[in-house]
Amino acid sequence: MQDKKKQNKPWIKKGPLKTFLFFLGFSTVIWVFVQFSKQYTSVIELPISYVNLPKDKIILENSPKYLDLRIQDKGFNIAIYKFFPIELKIDLSDVEPLDGQLVYNLELHKAAIFSQLRIDYENAGFLQENLKIDFQQRTVKKVPINSKINLGFSVGYSALDKIKLQPDSITVSGPENILDTLRQIDTKALKIGNINKDIEGRIKLDRTNLGTVTFYQDEVSYSLRTDKFTEGKVEIPIEMINVPEKMNVVIFPKEVIVYYQVSLNKFDKVKPSNFKVIVDFKNSVDSDGYLLAQIVAHPIIVNNLRLNENKVLFVIKR
Repeated sequence: MQDKKKQNKPWIKKGPLKTFLFFLGFSTVIWVFVQFSKQYTSVIELPISYVNLPKDKIILENSPKYLDLRIQDKGFNIAIYKFFPIELKIDLSDVEPLDGQLVYNLELHKAAIFSQLRIDYENAGFLQENLKIDFQQRTVKKVPINSKINLGFSVGYSALDKIKLQPDSITVSGPENILDTLRQIDTKALKIGNINKDIEGRIKLDRTNLGTVTFYQDEVSYSLRTDKFTEGKVEIPIEMINVPEKMNVVIFPKEVIVYYQVSLNKFDKVKPSNFKVIVDFKNSVDSDGYLLAQIVAHPIIVNNLRLNENKVLFVIKR
């Protein structure tokens, strides 16, 4: 029994084993710290993204996506750059095309690049002179803006004219196949209610389904002149047109009442002579003995026009 107990006895006691592992780990940490504190020269690969691209150009997929740098630094810093690379932003706002490419001179922009990395000039260098960036020229087009502003007025108030957008069109650029079918650009939807005075503001443009199109501006101004309105009415004689010669046609009624809305300040400026109502005899075929009256002239200061009766009876006398 005693021999069996001796055979099961561990070669190393737990106390010395723990001490050995502690010193082994501590030594390893010290060695790593010492090694990483030394200066090294290494090449690191950093991802790049392009910013401030001219609006009339598109960067192609085969353009450089990484920039190689040779740096001299402590091992800790080099390891950080390799395992946690910083994305460099390449500003193309002042880069001119050359032989069908945008040529970004790295030496000329050295300060802007190194400021993102916090590296001294003396401790780093480029492995190439330029970044040659392939691009495609965008199509440029001027497109009208369409208002999506829904207006609601307080009782007795209305607009003096249509809502005004400034500018009423903008320049856009993008792939030719998309711009060929682009007829207008909508504003964002906006609802304004209980309007009883002039309004103005700014509104964003709607970019839905236009992700590949570049807008030269993202919003426009809007304004609307509003005034208190009143309703007026005038009695206007009906004029008949396109009656064949030697044909005697009688209509009933001979006058209609035109109702309209006008700004209270301009009510006295509305004259019956500014209105014209007609019926067109060429529409008499299959008309069941009636013609439709139409307002073909009215003062520009009135709106919301309507007739008290738009069906006019006609009789042909033999």
